[in-house]
Amino acid sequence: MNVYSRAYVDSLYEDFQQDPTSLPIEWQEFFQNFDPATDTDTSAIPHTPGTVSSGQPDRRQVAQLQDRVDQLIRGFRVRGHLEAKIDPLGRPRETNRELNPASYGLLNSDFQKKFSARTIFGQNFRTLDEIVNQLRQTYCRSIGVQFMHIDDHEVRNWLQSRMEGSQNRINLSRDTQMRILTRLTDAVIFEEFVRKKYIGAKTFSLEGAETLIPLLDLALEHAADHGVEEVVIGMAHRGRLNVLANIMNKRAQNIFWSFDDPNPEVNRGRGDVLYHMGHSSDWTTASGKKVHLSLCFNPSHLEFVDPVAIGRCRAKQDRDQDDLREHGMTILIHGDAAFAGEGVVQETLNLSQLPAYSTGGTLHVIVNNQVGFTTDPEHGRSTTYASDVAKMLQIPIFHVNGEDPEAVAQVVSLAMQFRDEFHRDAVIDMYCYRRLGHNEADEPRFTQPEMYKVIDSRPTIRDSFLKRMLKMKEITEAEADEIANVRRKELQEEFDSAKVKKFTSDAQVGGGYWEGYYGGPEQEDDNVDTGVPMGKLTYVINQLAELPPSFGVSRKLQRILDIRKEIAEGKRPVDWATAELAAFGSLAVEGHRVRMSGQDCGRGTFSQRHAVLADHETGESYTPLQHISDDQAPVDIFNSPLSEIGVLGFEYGYSLDSPESLICWEAQFGDFWNAAQVIVDQFITSAEDKWARLSGLTMLLPHGFEGAGPEHCSARVERFLTLAAEHNIQIANPTTAAQYFHLLRRQVKRQWRKPLIVLTPKSLLREPNVMSGLSEFYSGTFQRVIADSLVPGSAKPKRILLCNGKIGVELIQEREKTKRDDIAIVRLEQLYPLPVPQIKQILETYPPGTPLYWVQEEPSNMGAWYFMKVKWDEFGLDNQWPLEVISRPESASPSTGSKKTHLIEQEELKKAALGAPARKIAKAQ
Repeated sequence: MNVYSRAYVDSLYEDFQQDPTSLPIEWQEFFQNFDPATDTDTSAIPHTPGTVSSGQPDRRQVAQLQDRVDQLIRGFRVRGHLEAKIDPLGRPRETNRELNPASYGLLNSDFQKKFSARTIFGQNFRTLDEIVNQLRQTYCRSIGVQFMHIDDHEVRNWLQSRMEGSQNRINLSRDTQMRILTRLTDAVIFEEFVRKKYIGAKTFSLEGAETLIPLLDLALEHAADHGVEEVVIGMAHRGRLNVLANIMNKRAQNIFWSFDDPNPEVNRGRGDVLYHMGHSSDWTTASGKKVHLSLCFNPSHLEFVDPVAIGRCRAKQDRDQDDLREHGMTILIHGDAAFAGEGVVQETLNLSQLPAYSTGGTLHVIVNNQVGFTTDPEHGRSTTYASDVAKMLQIPIFHVNGEDPEAVAQVVSLAMQFRDEFHRDAVIDMYCYRRLGHNEADEPRFTQPEMYKVIDSRPTIRDSFLKRMLKMKEITEAEADEIANVRRKELQEEFDSAKVKKFTSDAQVGGGYWEGYYGGPEQEDDNVDTGVPMGKLTYVINQLAELPPSFGVSRKLQRILDIRKEIAEGKRPVDWATAELAAFGSLAVEGHRVRMSGQDCGRGTFSQRHAVLADHETGESYTPLQHISDDQAPVDIFNSPLSEIGVLGFEYGYSLDSPESLICWEAQFGDFWNAAQVIVDQFITSAEDKWARLSGLTMLLPHGFEGAGPEHCSARVERFLTLAAEHNIQIANPTTAAQYFHLLRRQVKRQWRKPLIVLTPKSLLREPNVMSGLSEFYSGTFQRVIADSLVPGSAKPKRILLCNGKIGVELIQEREKTKRDDIAIVRLEQLYPLPVPQIKQILETYPPGTPLYWVQEEPSNMGAWYFMKVKWDEFGLDNQWPLEVISRPESASPSTGSKKTHLIEQEELKKAALGAPARKIAKAQ
C-alpha cells in the first residue's frame, strides 16, 4: 500500500535538493538513493521518530498520523475562529470538536512526536505540541479569521503566511503604543465630557467601542503610506460625534454649539440632528503626509449610506484619472445588527468587483455591540456572525476583540495590506459592547440584565490598555495623566468658547469643484441656449455610426447605424434614442463627463439605445460615444446588476463629487425605482434641505400605460410630486426628441444643480410624432410648456386639455384622426417646479370661461392630478381657469393586467377628453 502521496514525496524531495539538512536524517537517507524518474515504490519510505513498533517502522501508522495532523491543521484554519477569545465581556464559547486533536485519533503520546509542518510558516518538522500551540496562538487568541472560503490558493497562502508567521501578533513600537493610548484617551474623555456637560442628551455614545478611534487612526496612517490621498467615510450615528471630533478634526466648539442650538430660527423646516452631520478635513500623518477625509452625511437609515460613500470615492478617483484605484479608498463603519439585517449591505458588497463600481477595495469595520437596540443576536440573524453575508466575496473577515488594541492593530495592518495587494474589500468585525443603551436615555437593563451586569463591572478600554502599558513599563502614571489632562483642558476651553462667542456656522458649502454652482429656487429667466451648431451636431451623430475596421455587427444592428447616418444627413427626423446619444456626445466633446448605469442600459430595455455595440463574431464590445474626438471627456455606459438601492445610491454619491458631469441612472421600468425609495426620500429629495448638499443626478424612468400590467406602466410620479417642495427637484415628461435633447443638456449647462427626474417613453420611442427635425437641435432650450400651434386662442376652442407625456401625444393623434379642430391640447413638459407664468401666458390667449381639463392616463388618486389641483388653488389659477380632471377612476393598483381591457379604457379616456359621447370610465365591480 502506498502510504504517502507521490505529490507529498516529490515536495519533500525538492526540499532535499535545496538543503538536505532541512529534513530528518531518515528522510535524508531515503533520498540519497531516490530517483524521482523511476522510483514509484514507497515501501522504503522512512518512519517518523517515535512511530516504531517492535523495533520496526510501521509505515501505515506514520501515514495515518501525518494525515490526521494535516486535517487538524486545516481544522484550525477553517474553524479556529470559533474558539477565538473575541468577546471582551469574556463570555464562554462552545468548544469545537474539529479543534480537538483527539477528534482525529491523535493521542497525548503523539504530542512529542515530530510531524511534517511544511504548510505552516517555520520549520518543516515540528512536534505536534509545537504545531498545535502555533495554530492556537494564530487563530484562537484575540483574533479569529474566516478566510478558507476564498477559492484562490495563492490568496489563502498569502494570508496564512502572514498570520501563521507572526502568530497573528504585531510588534508595536513605543511610539505606536503611545499613539494608541492617546487616541483611546481622546475617545474616552470626549464621551465622558459630553455626558457630564449635556446630561440626558442623545449622542449615541461610542463608550465600550472606543477602540474604533485608534483603529481608524492606524488605517489612515497605513493608507497614506501606500499612496492614498482621499478617504471617504460612511457611518451611522453611533460614535459619529467622537469620529467628528477625533478623526475629522471638527472643532469641539462647533459640536457644542450643535448641542446648545443657539439660533433655532435659522433651522425652521430644515437642518438635521448633530449625529447625522458630515464634515471634510485634511489629515496629517505621523510622517507628514496629507490625506483628505470626507465623512458622508447620513440619515437614520443606517446602512443606506454605503453605496453613496463608494460612489463618492469612485467619482474622486475618476476625476483624478486614478484608473488603478490606488489613490482613493472608502471606509465603511457598520453596526452588527444592521450589517446582518439590511439588504443594502449585500447590494453594496456585490458592487465591489464590478468594473462600473469598483474602487480598489473598501475597508469595512463592524462595530459589534453584540446587541441591536434591544434585540439579541439569536433573534436578529440566522448566521453565526453578523459579518457572514460578506462571505459572498473572496475576502477575509477578521473577528477581533475590541479590548485588545494590539490585536486590533494587527488586523488593521493585515486588512490594509490585503487591500493593497489584491484590490479587494476586507472586513474587520470588532467585538465590543455598548456601555449605555441604544441612546443615553434608554435603559438597556430592562432587556439585557445579565449582559449589563458584566458591562457595569468593566473598566474603560483606555484604563485596561494603560494597565498593560504600565506593567510593561512603557509609560508612567504621570505621563498618562498628562495626556488625559491636556485633552480635558482642550475640551473645556472649547466648551467655554461656545458659551461666550457668537455662533458661526462651519457648514462646508460650495467650495472646491462646487464653486459657481448653486441651489435654492429656480430662476424663471435661467434659460441657457442648449442648442448645438449644425456642423458639430452632424459630426457627433455621424461618429455614432462609425466602427473600427475590424469590428463587425449584425445585419439588424448595421441598419440602425445606417439610419444614424441618414439622420445626420437630414434624410430622416431625429428619433428619441439618437437625440439622447447626440446629447451625450455633444456634452462630451464640450468637456463634460457622461456616466450612465442601469439594468440593460447599454442596449436599452426596449432595444432602442444601442450605445454599447457587440461584435457579431467575437462578442467584443465597442462604444462609439467614447471615440467622437481625441480631446473629449469620458463617456461611460454601464449595465448594472439587478439592483436599485445599491446602484441608485452609488450614482447619487457619484453626483456629489462630479457637479460638472451628466450622471444618469436608468430604471429598467419606471415602476422599479420604488425598490430604492430610501435613497430618494432620505438623500435625493431632502439632502439640500437637511445638509445643504447639492446633486445633479438624473433619473430616467420609463413610464406609460400600454397594457403591460400594473408593474410596467407607472413611474409613480405622484410620489415624487409629494416630495417636491422648495424647488428641491425637477420633474419632466418631455414629448419630443428635441425636448429630451435640450433637457439633458440643460441639466449640465445651467449652474443650478438639482436632481432631475425624467419620465421617459416606451411605445413612443419610435413614434413619428415624437421625432424632431434636425434644425430643432441647433438652438433654443427646453420648453417647460408647449402651446398648441394648431388650435390657438383665436380658434376659440370648445375646451382646453392640459396634459403631460404620452397621453398628450395620443390625444393629438386622436384629434387628427377624428378631424377635430375645436380642442386645444397644451402639453405640460415640466411638472416641477411648476411653470406657472408660462401656463398663465398660454391660457390667457384663450377666451375666458373656456372649459379646462387635466387629462392623465393614471387613476385619479395617482399621477399628477392631486398635485395639480393643490397648486392650481395655491397659485390662484382656479378662480380664472377652474380645472377638472379626466382620468381613470381611483384604484389601489396602477392599471389592469389585461391588454384588451387597457385598450378599452384608453379609448374611453381619449373620447372623454375630446368630448365625444362615451361609456363612463369606471372600474368593474
